[in-house]
Order: sequence, then C-alpha cells, then structure tokens
Amino acid sequence: MGNASSMLTQYDIEEVQEHCGYLFSQQEIVSLYERFCQLDRSAKGFVSEDEFLSIPEFSTNPLSQRLLRMVDGLNFKDFVSFLSTFSARASLQQKIELIFKVHDIDGKGKVTFKDLVEVLRDLTGSSMSEQQREIIDHPGLKMEVEVPID
Repeated sequence: MGNASSMLTQYDIEEVQEHCGYLFSQQEIVSLYERFCQLDRSAKGFVSEDEFLSIPEFSTNPLSQRLLRMVDGLNFKDFVSFLSTFSARASLQQKIELIFKVHDIDGKGKVTFKDLVEVLRDLTGSSMSEQQREIIDHPGLKMEVEVPID
C-alpha cells in the first residue's frame, strides 16, 4: 500500500479506515488513494513537499509552510490520517490539536506570543507593517498556551 502502482486491497482499505478513526467511508478512502497516486508523481509511496505544493488550495494557503512540516513525506495511511482532521466528522479535539500544531512553531508543546506574531505575519503578509504588529506586543497581551497532545 502507498506505492502508486499498487492497488488497494479490502484489507488495506479497512486498515486505513481504522487508522483514521473511521472518519472516511471505504469509497472515500478509494477516492483519496486515487488522489494520492496523482500527487505521488514519482510513484515512491509518499508525497513530497513539492508534490503538496502542486495543490493550488494548499500552495496559496498563507500557512502552507507550517502545514508542510506536518505533511512532507507522508505515506498513504498518514496522508488520510492528516486529512481526516479536516473532515466534518472529526472531533473538536482533533481539530484543536491540529490548530495547536500549526501554531507551535518549534514543536515544544507551547504556543508562545512569538509564535502567534509569526502566524500573524504569515496571515497578513505585506498588508500589515511590522510597526502595526508591534502594537500588539503589549505586556498584558503576552501569554502561553499548552494543550496536551498524546
């Protein structure tokens, strides 16, 4: 499984379904596999950073660089698991954990004020000056957030 030239077996489909907490139907998994194979242009069994950036919605996302560190090199099972967070059937906890990971720049389990300013910079680009960003650097606004993720 994961090699673009191979086909999914019923066992593979069920294994992926279990891995992603049954958030996708078997037909959805087959469709995701077809998309995964299209992205995996070199048929190596995983999708690289460049291949992810070939998705227009992904490449134009202002947080794409943050997302890339979570998706670069995913095999099919992990690809589906990552996408399951975006499912309408995903739990609020799953969505919060993903948002936290996107904002936790250094991966140390904390979202610092510096992390939030970096996200703000990514989201606003040139539409907000550094001076405008510094206005929010008020001592009363500084905080750290910890969300335990297992």
